Amino acid sequence: MVAPLSAMPKPGFDVTACVERVRRQDEEAARALFRHLYPLVARLVRSHLPRRTSPEDLVQIVFMKVFANLDRFSGAVPLEHWVSRIAINTCLNQLAAEKARPELRWADLSEEQTDALEAVTAGPDVLDPSQNLAAREIVEKLLAQLAPADRLLLTLLHLEGRTVEEVRQITGWNVPVIKVRAFRARRKLRKEFEKLMAARAR
Repeated sequence: MVAPLSAMPKPGFDVTACVERVRRQDEEAARALFRHLYPLVARLVRSHLPRRTSPEDLVQIVFMKVFANLDRFSGAVPLEHWVSRIAINTCLNQLAAEKARPELRWADLSEEQTDALEAVTAGPDVLDPSQNLAAREIVEKLLAQLAPADRLLLTLLHLEGRTVEEVRQITGWNVPVIKVRAFRARRKLRKEFEKLMAARAR
């Protein structure tokens, strides 16, 4: 996601005109606005980075919010000030979320949940229908370890069974962003599952 210096907008970049083009779904304008704002957002994220979130992920979350809410930007303040508030609030919200979700441990699971987890790891055909609720509870505990945006995305796609187009309409994110973020979120979820299983062995 790093914007190369050679790709940075030239001096005199017209922010207002670019924002209007982005609102009209101009992809080139969106890329130009991203390059213009990237140094500011990256600097703010590094200054307020939560411990359990990577800078790349948090920068991506900020830009998702910026583009999803661009129609609400009134122009009463400079765009950079508006984006700065979004970036800082995103970092603060992530810090609060991390405090609210301590790392999941094997000891945190109920007996029913550990039995269901053992059954799931034994094979897809081993899980008894009576264990479905416990299995879902484990999934929800694992999802709670993810960043709010990742948790929302996987819940919409996999627990609620919504299509990518429905997710696009709900979140305002474009399709490529949804697909990339979903791939990364599933990878993070797998890592959380592996950490939980490794804790069982200790």
